[in-house]
Amino acid sequence: MTYYLYHIPGKKVGVTTNLKRRVEDQQGYGPGEYEIIESSDDIDFISEGEIIMQKAFGYKVDQIPYNKLNCNKNKLNMNINVTEQTTTFPCPVNKLKGQLMDNLGMTWHTDHGTFTINEYSIKWIMSNVKTSMFNKQRSYVYNKAFARFYDNHQTHDYPSNGRDQYDGKTLAGGLAPTGMKERSYECCDEYNPCTCKPYYQFDLIREWADERGLYENGDTKTQALKLVEEVGETCRAILKEDFDEVIDGIGDCVVVLTNLAELQGVSIEACIDAAYQEIKNRKGKMVNGTYKKD
Repeated sequence: MTYYLYHIPGKKVGVTTNLKRRVEDQQGYGPGEYEIIESSDDIDFISEGEIIMQKAFGYKVDQIPYNKLNCNKNKLNMNINVTEQTTTFPCPVNKLKGQLMDNLGMTWHTDHGTFTINEYSIKWIMSNVKTSMFNKQRSYVYNKAFARFYDNHQTHDYPSNGRDQYDGKTLAGGLAPTGMKERSYECCDEYNPCTCKPYYQFDLIREWADERGLYENGDTKTQALKLVEEVGETCRAILKEDFDEVIDGIGDCVVVLTNLAELQGVSIEACIDAAYQEIKNRKGKMVNGTYKKD
């Protein structure tokens, strides 16, 4: 295996085994925007060079050399740790995306289902990964939330062209319900922060609620009452013309609806899809500010 020591002027010095995937595809730098300082099949030599060059250019120096990272001890087959609740990766969060890219196609089994590393699951992992409280050089995701992502979204067989096809429409990550109107999103990663929130935001809401025991101890009746409360607050904000409170109220309603659906045994995405399929061909007209169906 060949290791490349690369330099992105003014940004960083790093090591990779795949320049195109790591530097160009993942970080977005073209061939003329970075330079190869050294290449070698000796990981110890290249790791020492990385530290030396990071110091020489005044960049942040990695606390753990490249060759000492657990995720480099078994390249192309990460030594992950799977429990009933979590999948733990032998890498810190800031190193994880590159390792996932290097392990495309890797599959593992959990009590909640079988997972595969591909460009779609990587997006979810990087949006939901957490640093281990026991070891900052390890990171993890919750298996149940990951499985829900697989249940709610198509995660395979989409072309990688920046805007992924979905039933003739386009939406980044292929996360739209069937028939959803065409929209486009920018690619999001640590070098290109999100300017929008794709559908997997619902997974973050569910993970938040699950961690707080809402699904284990919650009740649909209390959530329904909570929804009425949030709708009332939103209506008051509209009457007061308080724009910020309107946004907050709508968001709170979405959170409650997401949890209400989950407690009812269905996903919010399925509810949205069912509603859209019901209304997409509906005909009617506007009367005094209200849409009246025929």
